Amino acid sequence: FTFLKCYLQYDSKSEPRNKVTVVLGAQWGDEGKGKVVDLLAMDADIVCRCQGGNNAGHTVVVDSVEYDFHLLPSGVLNQKALSFIGNGVVIHLPGLFDEAQKNLQKGKGLQGWEERLKISDRAHIVFNFHQAVDGIQEQQRQLQAGKNLGTTKKGIGPAYSSKAARNGLRVCDLVSNFSAFEEKFRVLAKHFLDMYPSLNVDIDSELQQLKVYAEKLRPLVTDGVYFMHKALNGPSKKILVEGANAALLDIDFGTYPFVTSSNCTVGGVCTGLGVPPSYVGQVYGVVKAYTTRVGVGAFPTELDNDIGSLLQSRGREFGVTTGRRRRCGWLDLILVRYAHMVNGFTAIALTKLDILDTLSEIKVGVAYFVDSEPLPNFPANMDVLTHVTVKYETLPGWCCSTEDVRCFEELPPQAQKYIRFIEDFLQVPASSI
Repeated sequence: FTFLKCYLQYDSKSEPRNKVTVVLGAQWGDEGKGKVVDLLAMDADIVCRCQGGNNAGHTVVVDSVEYDFHLLPSGVLNQKALSFIGNGVVIHLPGLFDEAQKNLQKGKGLQGWEERLKISDRAHIVFNFHQAVDGIQEQQRQLQAGKNLGTTKKGIGPAYSSKAARNGLRVCDLVSNFSAFEEKFRVLAKHFLDMYPSLNVDIDSELQQLKVYAEKLRPLVTDGVYFMHKALNGPSKKILVEGANAALLDIDFGTYPFVTSSNCTVGGVCTGLGVPPSYVGQVYGVVKAYTTRVGVGAFPTELDNDIGSLLQSRGREFGVTTGRRRRCGWLDLILVRYAHMVNGFTAIALTKLDILDTLSEIKVGVAYFVDSEPLPNFPANMDVLTHVTVKYETLPGWCCSTEDVRCFEELPPQAQKYIRFIEDFLQVPASSI
């Protein structure tokens, strides 16, 4: 036998010209991703959404004006940047245009948004009957099992189920031949009517509405694959990706079944935008200084007491999309470490540290136990997670305001210790606080 050694010479030309910077939630959402994206978007050239739909809710305050975004990337407030909604997003068109109109009425930040928004022609559409089905499914779960999933009822799950069943309709279908689109739409609507006889669908009315939206949408639509390829391989650009939802809500890696219907971990960036893995650069995990969760599902560090109420009130913990009260608890580092395993955070952005200002001591979850035995991994089975006992590390509070602090050295020593503890546990630096 003859053995041949092949040497692959490294070619610097094969290095990506531009890489995407990614911002992801590291807990159950509501970590403050919108604020982090808004700060990073100040000098970005393109800001992208890669997954989810208008079940996401990001609040951004600019010049004392509070903007609420659900489908539009938070970076749309940057007048010099392009915003891009990728193929992995599911779009409810009435929701998109209503969102733009409501934010236009709040301030000048969104003026000219149509000129700087691009939408992938491969993105799937959420129809009104998807939203109605979402509500029916929640009612059925409540009746059958006594427990629903706590969805936002925005039609996200049913729309992704249409996508997976290969009978969904995409933006490219709507803006091309409307007669062909209408025929497919009627078939899809009948499919859901057959499944849910109580469903109330006005097919003709929705088609009329969609025909109007098709004309408004057409100038915004582009081939997303070529758009991203050109951006990544053209002149130097800063490209930012805004993740929706969060790691523990990921359809594969989250606390299933109490999760969303898309991949909101780093893999969703590649599939939701058509970005090769080698083009992913910095990955920022946004971590709230405590833990919150909206809706139902296991929550090991939840505080059903005065401290939990304090965190809820001081942190103004209400969902942007639903207005629901968020459940609150101590920071769970087992959970965040698991999110880091999946996403490979290059740094974390720690938010809402000031909400802890009044506490004399602060606990941090550092290990799980089941029946007095240590649990080596974050469990996939939610029945197990529901019954874990949490081991806490207790750290001293600082009992003074940190609201006006603008550099790490000005923080109280106890607050610095809290941050260093988090960094040491995760082995990830905190790039911003």
